[in-house]
Amino acid sequence: LGAKYVRVAWIPFEGEFTIDDARRAAADFNRVGEVLKASGLYFCYHNHGYEFRPHEDGTLFDFLVQNTKPEYVSFEMDILWVTHPGANPVYYLEKYPERFRLMHLKDLKKGVEGDYSGRTPRENDVVLGTGQIDIPAVLKAAQNTNIEFYYIEDESPDVIERVPVSRDYIISILQ
Repeated sequence: LGAKYVRVAWIPFEGEFTIDDARRAAADFNRVGEVLKASGLYFCYHNHGYEFRPHEDGTLFDFLVQNTKPEYVSFEMDILWVTHPGANPVYYLEKYPERFRLMHLKDLKKGVEGDYSGRTPRENDVVLGTGQIDIPAVLKAAQNTNIEFYYIEDESPDVIERVPVSRDYIISILQ
């Protein structure tokens, strides 16, 4: 198929995402990532917010990054799902610049208070640059990472009208 990346966008868990869930996921990611690398593919994990629950001196996302092998496991940052639980995408891009290969560009409606559920109504997706995420700061920080592909993700019912507006916004800030 010509694919370069294999992505997983959810870790199965019951109730709250815990350190035990993160441990199992890290072990699975390392094992699968090694197999995929042998086939010339990159394994990437796409975050969904629940991974940013506090753990020790950081978060469970920090645990996942620190307990997966960089040669086998990369990450796809979804900036909405970093922001929704109260984390900062720029912080994580600067903290782990070598670990991110892909990025979902998605903005979160102003005033929405997030949580660790990994879920929010589709109405909370807004045109890039109109929500609460500092898109120019995120893109600036992303320039110093290994990110190869950026995807505008819009799950709203108005996606046909909104994606071109988001695309134009991105182009305007990159010029």
